[in-house]
Amino acid sequence: MLNVSGLDVLYGNIQALHGVSFNVEAGEIVTLIGANGAGKSTILRTVSGLVRPRRGSVTFRGESLTGTPAHAIVARGISHVPEGRRVIGTLTVRENLQMGAYTRANKAEVAETMERVFASFPRLKERLGQVAGTLSGGEQQMLAIGRGLMARPTLLLLDEPSMGLAPVLVEEIFEIIREINREGTTVLLVEQNAYMALLVAARGYCLESGRIVLEGPAQELASHPRVKSAYLGETA
Repeated sequence: MLNVSGLDVLYGNIQALHGVSFNVEAGEIVTLIGANGAGKSTILRTVSGLVRPRRGSVTFRGESLTGTPAHAIVARGISHVPEGRRVIGTLTVRENLQMGAYTRANKAEVAETMERVFASFPRLKERLGQVAGTLSGGEQQMLAIGRGLMARPTLLLLDEPSMGLAPVLVEEIFEIIREINREGTTVLLVEQNAYMALLVAARGYCLESGRIVLEGPAQELASHPRVKSAYLGETA
């Protein structure tokens, strides 16, 4: 579904990605793990068209995305749930969800998608008229994911969905990610909680300083001494 090849990304004179290549197959959950500053979020921003690479290519379902504007990438079937939630705090829950469906014209289909979002996030239905800025952190994360789903994507990019959440909410969010995937949405997950990320993913890639240094099935990565030591808090 997604093929990233030889990505070099620079912010001014600082090179954030060095020749990054990976792929995501339809129906998978694939995770990118690594420390802060490793380049994980930059990869998602490049795939979604928010950042332009210096070199390399991004191909989605056989068609190049390189140079495609971000709004057109959403229309092609990719939704990006950014780090830090980025809900529009002055709008209601309903209005935030409606913003997520801005590429879709069929109101009946949008309403059907909203009901599917409520099935995954019942609390959002209870708070439809509430201003998003007054929601708890966990509820804002649910809203951010729900808003991403309103575009009815075939590929969902999730950036640090567990950041700042209590452990019980982290488990809830990851169970919802599994459910979204079971219903047919492919997921590319960036997550500092490597334990949870590797638990839900089929495959993973480990980044260090803008380079992929390890890749493979998630269970194999979780048992790799380097990953255990650096990201899982275990001795090799």
